[in-house]
Amino acid sequence: MFIEKADLGSVIYDYQLDQITEGDDDKVAQACNAAIEEAKSYLTPNIDNKKWLDGRLLYDVEAIFSKVGDDRHSLIVQHCCTLAKWYVAELCNADFIYEKAKERYDRAVSWFTKVATGVINVSTLPQLVRDETTAGDKQPFEFGSRAKFNHEY
Repeated sequence: MFIEKADLGSVIYDYQLDQITEGDDDKVAQACNAAIEEAKSYLTPNIDNKKWLDGRLLYDVEAIFSKVGDDRHSLIVQHCCTLAKWYVAELCNADFIYEKAKERYDRAVSWFTKVATGVINVSTLPQLVRDETTAGDKQPFEFGSRAKFNHEY
């Protein structure tokens, strides 16, 4: 898995994680899986939508999230941990600062959104090559004129 319980130590203390999840590693795994899926959803291009053909970088999401250990992109791991912390925080009544978790979650989502829309480009992430499979037969712009207007009913 791209992130695991041990990785969450950078965003939440172990005692807090254990207290919130009541020591249930399945809840932690569910939060990690949800965070990974959310991150993937931001970075995966919608090739059926013409706006993705505007020249922005298309990231190879499967290559990014298939890495393990030190081969993983550290910023992606950190933001995924922040997202996972948010999913754990939804269970919480422990000594946990909700507003800080919410603020960090919002920042992580904002960062992923900026990367997905091309505002931020991460040069160290694997990218897809634009070809028939990624662009299809759609073009980013359409040319032509409108049909002649006729007043007849």
